[in-house]
Amino acid sequence: MVPEGRPDGAGAGEESARLQAAGSVRKGCDLLANSQHGCLQSRRAQIHQQINRELRMRTGAENLYSLQLLKEELEGLDGNVDADQPQSEGITVPMIPLGLKETKQLDWATPLKELISGHFGEDSASYEAEIRELEDLRQAARTPSRSEAGLELLTAYYNQLCFQEARFVTPARSLGLLFHWYDSLTGVPAQQRALAFEKGSVLFNIGALHTQIGARQDRSCPEGTSCAVEAFQRAAGAFSLLRENFSHAPSPDMSPASLCMLEQLMTAQAQECVFEGLLLQAPVAPRDCLAQLHLAQEAAQVAAEYRLVHQTMAQPPVQDYVPFPWTTLVHVKAEYFRALAHYHAALALCDGAPVAEAELPALEQIFLGLPASSEPRGPALPQEQEDRRKLGKAHLKRAILGQEEALRLHAVCRALRRVDLLQVVLAQALRRSLAKYSELDLEDDFCEAAEAPDVRPKTQRRPEGRAPSFSRVKVADIFHRLGPLSVFSARNRWRLAGPIHVARGEGGFGFTLRGDAPVLIAAVVPGGRAAAAGLKEGDYIVSVNGQPCRWWKHADVVAQLKGVGDEGVSLQVLTLLPGAEPPGSGDRRPALGALLRSQKECGWETPGPAQASPRPLLGWNRKAKRGKAGRRLSPAPHP
Repeated sequence: MVPEGRPDGAGAGEESARLQAAGSVRKGCDLLANSQHGCLQSRRAQIHQQINRELRMRTGAENLYSLQLLKEELEGLDGNVDADQPQSEGITVPMIPLGLKETKQLDWATPLKELISGHFGEDSASYEAEIRELEDLRQAARTPSRSEAGLELLTAYYNQLCFQEARFVTPARSLGLLFHWYDSLTGVPAQQRALAFEKGSVLFNIGALHTQIGARQDRSCPEGTSCAVEAFQRAAGAFSLLRENFSHAPSPDMSPASLCMLEQLMTAQAQECVFEGLLLQAPVAPRDCLAQLHLAQEAAQVAAEYRLVHQTMAQPPVQDYVPFPWTTLVHVKAEYFRALAHYHAALALCDGAPVAEAELPALEQIFLGLPASSEPRGPALPQEQEDRRKLGKAHLKRAILGQEEALRLHAVCRALRRVDLLQVVLAQALRRSLAKYSELDLEDDFCEAAEAPDVRPKTQRRPEGRAPSFSRVKVADIFHRLGPLSVFSARNRWRLAGPIHVARGEGGFGFTLRGDAPVLIAAVVPGGRAAAAGLKEGDYIVSVNGQPCRWWKHADVVAQLKGVGDEGVSLQVLTLLPGAEPPGSGDRRPALGALLRSQKECGWETPGPAQASPRPLLGWNRKAKRGKAGRRLSPAPHP
């Protein structure tokens, strides 16, 4: 009797349950959700092709004018930063979501059927349901919904790709498929035969989907800001993971420079959400000097993060393909939050109660030194009311100048001018600063305001990137019927023998067993019944009396053999041929990754002694293992 829970004998009940679970994952697919993004991506690709054509034939003013029109249209498409903004009553600064990479349909059937029939010796027609399930999963992953279900769908497909890479791909042979993906930033197509390109593109989309989920959160409430922080953290973690494991990417959006920029951008947006959360936790009283100073430092930290992002965007090669509205919006935010830091510093000075003299040295560390061009004009946190008023005016002056600069930058970019919400936020902040400045400005105040020092950036919570949690989405290898990956993969070659009839002798069958799924013949007694029948040490038992047992545990095979009478047992065994990998050695070629679970964590048991060792994330070389700088990405050589 076949033990319960094994794929070989599970029957229609378990198979239907598996297909039902796969169907529940498809719920994360939304064919309509990304229709707008798909149209934008297609139009973006067309415009880039026209621009390249115009550049090749740019000879006259007419072509130059056409080129300018195309660039303006592309700027409008790239500047659609408010497409994923939340529909809420609260007024918040817009975030930058990242569009998903688009791809073409893929025919898995031809190469997989050839491998299944040629290498595995199975009837490929009997695996049409599995091939169709893999194709359906990929098709659903092309249009994930912007929700947790969409993330689970992408993660499930990524995990399946890791299974297929471990089973069907070798260092010397790929699947023969050509994977087409469109660049998320430019829409330019890229293609490659490496399965690692498919995995990397899916991982990129996991990060991009997190950015869209974060941008759609209602940040006018604490729950929304917390969800947005987590989403941007996970986006930064996905891009960091991609950057650390990919080199020589075939598309600009997956280059190390671009991924570094995206990681910084998502970290800055998470830091902005942290600041918004602090404002929502409890309204800070204007007279609470210490609380206002802490808010000033938090705003300065956000400004510092965005300045770093802007510097990265302004450097080649990122500046060549990053959308101009992105660069402008990041610059606007850097100026806006630096001005906000000076505004809160002014409130601390003008409205805050005087602090104890013992606390002054520590509080003055909140301010950086004065600009080199100015003369020192007293302490950064004076105690006299008049001195505090004058220094508060100086901070307000810098706040007003910064907010006016933010509004100027906003007006320069045509795409951002359509984002009414951003203009509302900037104008509201400027009016607030001007009103406070008018309140402090006295008629007989003829003294020039002191030069205000910068606010030192500091945060109580720095959001670090969080890598995607692949293990939380449990999936089963679609092609598990082929057998355990430790033996039944394209990396191994084998010979099937049997059925071999073994009679029971006085001392038993004359062999000992070890391991699980599949069970290994560990030793054969010389001169015994097993040796006479032709069994050898190192053979794997794959069938007992006609019952497939590739997934059976050691105890299951022993129990089956004990129940055999004097008539003996009929076995089918598998012998690994020279050149095949010993199952215990594992494949250290980059593929599954430490973040990919073992088969047991996916729902199936792996052999105890033949469990695969953890492997790095992706199938492209790390920088330390690169060949020549100009080489294309390819699987790393087998050790």
